[in-house]
Amino acid sequence: MALKVLFYVPNIIGYIRLALVVGAFSCYSSNAVLFLILYSANVILDGIDGWAARKLNQASAFGAWFDVVIDNFGRGFLWSRLYKWGYVVAALEWTVFVCTHSLGADWKASSVKTPYIVQKVMEKNFKTLLGTFTILGLHILPIWLYAHYTKVLGLTLRLHRSIQYAGIAFFSAGRAVCLSVELYFLWAHIKFLTRDDAMKAPPRQRQKKDGT
Repeated sequence: MALKVLFYVPNIIGYIRLALVVGAFSCYSSNAVLFLILYSANVILDGIDGWAARKLNQASAFGAWFDVVIDNFGRGFLWSRLYKWGYVVAALEWTVFVCTHSLGADWKASSVKTPYIVQKVMEKNFKTLLGTFTILGLHILPIWLYAHYTKVLGLTLRLHRSIQYAGIAFFSAGRAVCLSVELYFLWAHIKFLTRDDAMKAPPRQRQKKDGT
């Protein structure tokens, strides 16, 4: 491994993001506003590191992997703290991470044929209205829910309850679209694994499965 990759600017941004996530959760229960500032800074930097990788020609397999690890670590912890069942969301995101990265670091540009809705979501690297809507649901929904439950939206930002619930509905819809994409990749990976097992089966066993 070329250790210099670890010191690429996008990866250094990743280390900063990780520190922000750890710092945010150190004040999860004691200071909601500070938590939101630190965690939101991490989310903003998530967009900057990709831009830096392209601008500086420092895209790397490690960076692509590390970026999603930080995303899942932060969101997984937040979902798990928000709800008793939040670990289910975290587990799903980690499982999908395994499925997508089995296609390689460039899984987003994979030539694997995908359903229409998945193609539209991932089109232009999520840089479309539908793609943006989906990403907002993925990243912002747990933050919005935390801000709602801790009354930051109501008492600090003075948002009317109707706006708060409208935000929950909007971001939940985006997360639902994201869920459909996640379930597709999960099912596609299962089919890939079972097909691989079938190809490795002895000829007689394959003939029985084929009904011959």
